Amino acid sequence: MEIINLCDRNSLVGQFMSEIRDKTLQQERLRFRTNIQRLGQIMAYEISKRLNYHTVDTETPLGIKPTNVLADRVVLATILRAGLPFHEGFLSFLDGADNAFVSAYRKYFPKTDDFVVHIEYIASPRIDGKTLIITDPMLATGSSMELAYQALVTKGKPAHIHVASVIATPQAIELVRQRLPEEKTTLWTCDIDPVLNEHSYIVPGLGDAGDLLYGEKE
Repeated sequence: MEIINLCDRNSLVGQFMSEIRDKTLQQERLRFRTNIQRLGQIMAYEISKRLNYHTVDTETPLGIKPTNVLADRVVLATILRAGLPFHEGFLSFLDGADNAFVSAYRKYFPKTDDFVVHIEYIASPRIDGKTLIITDPMLATGSSMELAYQALVTKGKPAHIHVASVIATPQAIELVRQRLPEEKTTLWTCDIDPVLNEHSYIVPGLGDAGDLLYGEKE
């Protein structure tokens, strides 16, 4: 499995990552959402370089120009709820993609930090032979990504899978490597953080992405 960390190279990704991590700037909810969308746009562009293309002739007012355009059929899948603005960033570039949505959440056991990831809802087209992009901003344990993938492949077998996150941990990356088809999977992230604490939160991370995007939940 190829792992691509966009923060390994200097780009505007670093600027946007600094802003979404900053605990003062996080109070500006619109700015936080916009930066997540921007990271989705940048990652969509980077992934587009790995997709397949074919040539079409485009008629201009003055002649014909051959141009390479996207040939792959793309399904853009998102894990709710924190994945929504990241998804919108991808969709603004890959606007012809079909879309899939999976609801996954941590169900905690009473009075403990132990939890299981619960899949509650899936809406997806057939994905046979298509390029599947699964987006989830925080790849902490990797359990949500694994279960979302298992739910999605009930709709068919994709030709290739791109796993896309804003922040990932080494533990999550290893789980994805073990549980998704290694030769058909590429993992993309904007940065890799070293620690998963006793509550299974990413450190230094940025906090609860869903709450920062949409407000606290009960």
